[in-house]
Amino acid sequence: MTISTSYLFDRAAQQMSNVQSRVVKSQADVASGKQVQRPSDAPEQAALIQRYKSLLARHENYIGNMGLVKARLDVENGAIDSVVNLMFRAKELVVQASNDSVSASDRQSIATELQGLREQILSLANSQDNNGNYLFSGSRVGQPAFAVPADDPTASPVYQGDRTRMGVMIGDQRSLPINRAVADVFNRVVRTDGQGNSQGVEFFDSFDDMIQGVKNSSQTAMQRGNKELDGLLDGLLQAQADVGTDMSILEQQTFTLEDTLATFKANLAAVEDLDYSKAITLMNKQMLSLEAAQSSFAKISQLSLFNYLR
Repeated sequence: MTISTSYLFDRAAQQMSNVQSRVVKSQADVASGKQVQRPSDAPEQAALIQRYKSLLARHENYIGNMGLVKARLDVENGAIDSVVNLMFRAKELVVQASNDSVSASDRQSIATELQGLREQILSLANSQDNNGNYLFSGSRVGQPAFAVPADDPTASPVYQGDRTRMGVMIGDQRSLPINRAVADVFNRVVRTDGQGNSQGVEFFDSFDDMIQGVKNSSQTAMQRGNKELDGLLDGLLQAQADVGTDMSILEQQTFTLEDTLATFKANLAAVEDLDYSKAITLMNKQMLSLEAAQSSFAKISQLSLFNYLR
């Protein structure tokens, strides 16, 4: 079979072009630091890279959500702790006022201090988070949880939020409440009258009745207020424990997500990032092959039948 000079020329040119293409790809890989420049170069590897990136983005979003929840829980925990301390002080004052040896004028002074505690508790009940949202207003985060009725300035504050509990996702199958229902913090107490009839009394209604009982030196009202304070404190202490539980869950979930993120990042790096040592070694080999192909092509391009006859 006769092999033409044209065939040899075309074959050498094709070989040199292939080697040159491989060199260009290796140079692009080294420049970008990535194994895959275009999805068409390695479809399965590109799909795996995209999957890991999607997982990373989702879990980083969970980490961001947990940061928001933690900031809110910190503020909420601080507010509840402060209310608990004020309530313990109120209980001390009511017990003191109930002593028969305390004069009416002294009870007026105690009532004044109790009124001050009540104002501090109201302020804490209307606490806001770092974004200016009211903590205990349910989904109505733009308005204070408690307010005095406009048509009766002497009345006890009433709740003007709702009882919606909001949650955020902190994992693929896990969410955490971002607020506490007001009834789980500033709960009501059950009051039974002399005829045995029971009714629910709201937090600030009970507190204000207690203050009025101290002002009036009413032993019945003071003793009832002291007992109702225990019920109000129980709700606050339970809320305190619930916040602590949520913070513990948040801490554990943070560790879990950080470990998962580290694994995803390592897996992504394995399929996406370039091994520079191997890549540069391969590129040098390819460049030597290219030089050899260019040299061979230069010699083949000079071949002709006349050169052979000569």
